[in-house]
Amino acid sequence: MTKQRYRTYSQYLKEKYSEKVYKLPVNLPLTCPNRIHDTGCTFCAETGTGFESRDSRMDVRTQLEQNRRLIEKKYHAHKFIAYFQNYTNTFLPPEQLLAYLHQAATADGIVEIAISTRPDCISNEILDLLRAFQKESGLHIHLELGLQTANYHTLARIHRGHGLAEYIDAVLRIAPYGFTVCTHIILNLPWDTMEDVIETAKLVSVLPVQIVKLHSLYIAKDSPMEKQFLNGEFQICPAEEYLLRVKTFLEYVRPDMVIERLFSRIPEKDSVFSNWGRSWRHLNSQLEEMLENDHVIQGAKCHYMNGAKLSLLSQCRD
Repeated sequence: MTKQRYRTYSQYLKEKYSEKVYKLPVNLPLTCPNRIHDTGCTFCAETGTGFESRDSRMDVRTQLEQNRRLIEKKYHAHKFIAYFQNYTNTFLPPEQLLAYLHQAATADGIVEIAISTRPDCISNEILDLLRAFQKESGLHIHLELGLQTANYHTLARIHRGHGLAEYIDAVLRIAPYGFTVCTHIILNLPWDTMEDVIETAKLVSVLPVQIVKLHSLYIAKDSPMEKQFLNGEFQICPAEEYLLRVKTFLEYVRPDMVIERLFSRIPEKDSVFSNWGRSWRHLNSQLEEMLENDHVIQGAKCHYMNGAKLSLLSQCRD
């Protein structure tokens, strides 16, 4: 039997809910604050990232019920997470966000609410609202924050619109509320090195973050990054380099961190580059083989916390 090399999201949910749980995407009629005076992040297209979502004009309950029927039939699932996926879901008037949450809470089989947002769109007012909703509905709140990288120079190059301070502030602000925090990371942004991969793993590990979602960079059609890519302004690292980055990230990240995803998925018609022309399943098989051959265990190099250099004190006394 193959040894489990990292802590998977599916296993985490099964432990939490005693059976398989699936996410159902919800698409709201909103935008991102980064698009008000700019085109947004350079990797983001007009449709955002919700490629599998329903029409945002459809009410939340109907979206969830249609998606639930498909997933239920395919996987025989009975418990689901309502995933407010696209754009910045806390960039809404609080009362409007609350109304959408209540719609989701009335859908069949929902056991949790996941809300995708930006670090600079987290406030005490929003968190108080979510805590009250969680108490009333009995549904746990799961917040997904897009960080992408710990390299603040790269954050500026991709027009992320925030730096590390906003991310750290958001995570620390969320922590007292007890909500689960998931951080999104793109491991192969062209301007990042292996040192950035390691530093990003360290950053999320020392903060009260419970889940990370790794993405391989894809180039979406009609995104600013598409023009840069086609003009040859940057190159994407080879697939083998990406796999090595994932391996290294897993070694440095906290051993109890939940790993939700390792590769991006986007319909072929919506991209000009994705996963080096390989299926994510093929890449995953390659990664599993690498982890097995190199005997990789998540957190094996997580030795940098709790005054790591104090271990050298005894050498100074000798």
